[in-house]
Amino acid sequence: MLRSTDGSLTAYSAPIMKSIVPLIFLIFIIPGIVFGFASGTFKTGKDVIGAMNDSMSKMGSYMVMAFFCAMFIKAFSDSNIGTLVALAGADGLKAMALPGEATIIGMIVLTAVVNLLIGSASAKWALLSPIMVPMLMAVGISPELTQAAFRIGDSSTNIITPLMVFFPLVVVYCQRYVKGAGVGTLVSMMMPYSIAFFVTWSLFLLAWWGLGMPLGVAAPYTWSAG
Repeated sequence: MLRSTDGSLTAYSAPIMKSIVPLIFLIFIIPGIVFGFASGTFKTGKDVIGAMNDSMSKMGSYMVMAFFCAMFIKAFSDSNIGTLVALAGADGLKAMALPGEATIIGMIVLTAVVNLLIGSASAKWALLSPIMVPMLMAVGISPELTQAAFRIGDSSTNIITPLMVFFPLVVVYCQRYVKGAGVGTLVSMMMPYSIAFFVTWSLFLLAWWGLGMPLGVAAPYTWSAG
């Protein structure tokens, strides 16, 4: 049975949703292996393992960051500092009585600024989500909408932060066409695009929300404790 007790395939209690990680793994790895052998890239099973090892070796920097993020989150959990900060922030937001749209724009701005200091999207989410998700839930904003705002802020300033993992590679390619180009040259060139992305995607999210278009599968815009 792949359906939950209420008959919905997308309910959190549905077995298919609980198995989403291994299903995604199989959906991607099976076509990849078939293509590898069909194209001649893979000759034996060792080639498949070698390709997987090569991919995972590039995750080393993330794993190091994830280790310290896990310690940070554990400390937040044991000390309840994250909960206190979230509650204090929620009380502040309630006192300001800001509309949900303004709160979401604030989340986008915060993420865009933090992105200048922390390049990894996963690391930023690991640091921000323990505070921002419950804080915004307290004022009626769903975790899904919070993550959508996070993705906009993260994406819009990626090209102007030197801490992005691919930034040195972009500079090298830029130097092939613009001699003497460096970090400052690339940042100044990309700044108008970064601002345009920030404004356009923020307006797009607000328009999507205003029109009531679905944010995703079983992903509401608002949150109610009841």
